[in-house]
Amino acid sequence: MTVSSNATTASSAPTRRALPPLMALSDRAADRLRALYATAHAGQLLRIAVSTKGCSGHAYDMSFVEAAGPGDEVVTDKGVTVLVDRKATLFLIGTTMDYEVKQLESGFTFNNPNEKGRCGCGESFHV
Repeated sequence: MTVSSNATTASSAPTRRALPPLMALSDRAADRLRALYATAHAGQLLRIAVSTKGCSGHAYDMSFVEAAGPGDEVVTDKGVTVLVDRKATLFLIGTTMDYEVKQLESGFTFNNPNEKGRCGCGESFHV
């Protein structure tokens, strides 16, 4: 007895949901980066990495570079582009970068949901 099947199998890939953004920028951080990109760092991009240092083991490392390297993820939020070292992506997923101005200092800060703690001086963190 021969069984024939007229059913066709469609080989369609499953629909994938969009990944959440790697990082987000606050309005203040985006405004500050726009100002930096328009003046002292025109033609450059901010590159964010996580280095092994400090009392808690990891620290945010920021530098301005001319172009994205082969190991950089490009993140654009609020019309501003930053680069993230691919090795730092697991540490930074879900992070919001802010810019704070205080009485004696100002700078970029990171609200990172992956942080489990910080050292006493606040310069390094652990996950």
